Amino acid sequence: MSSRDFFDRVARDWDEMREGYYSDDVRVGALAAAEVEGGKVAADIGAGTGFISQGLIEEGLRVIAVDQSEVILNEMKSKFAGYPAIDYRVGNAEELPIPAETVDYAFANMCLHHVESPPDAIREMVRILKPGGKLVITDADEHEFEFLREEHHDRWLGFKRTDIRSWFEAAALRDVRVEDAGSCCEVQSTCCDDFARIGIFVASGQKRTA
Repeated sequence: MSSRDFFDRVARDWDEMREGYYSDDVRVGALAAAEVEGGKVAADIGAGTGFISQGLIEEGLRVIAVDQSEVILNEMKSKFAGYPAIDYRVGNAEELPIPAETVDYAFANMCLHHVESPPDAIREMVRILKPGGKLVITDADEHEFEFLREEHHDRWLGFKRTDIRSWFEAAALRDVRVEDAGSCCEVQSTCCDDFARIGIFVASGQKRTA
């Protein structure tokens, strides 16, 4: 089963599942790192059912929500029915259906560990940023909980923060910061007694203006 198949299967239950994994503090930290301003345009990559998008529209931003699972995007559409500020697009992080230099912010929450090539995904997110735009990624620290490969179809068991910094800098971002989100991801295995408690980082950087 692919990660897309997994999210197709859990789409209706994802909000309840996510609430058990990590708190709204992750969203607060991501928006604070970007210093979002109302009236701007943000891309929510791997949007799921709109965890990040919710905070963005509450701050008065327009949102392009991208996810590889059309099923979970349909759940998000139902959840945010009546919010014309959200544009829904099916696509993956390594080949975004967004023209270059069209968004002020790009966010990816708990998305990077599902992609095949994290450095390529980061470069693609930088591509869609306007000069001076900001990229913010929230994801899990490196860990050894193998059951997440089987049960959640994670490609990567989190990341070293030094690698994240290197990938941001290689994508020509400046003012790169990789900091603790002040929150953890907690997941109980569905088939054994394994329980994962994993740190979460907030990585941010700004696209150069020249």
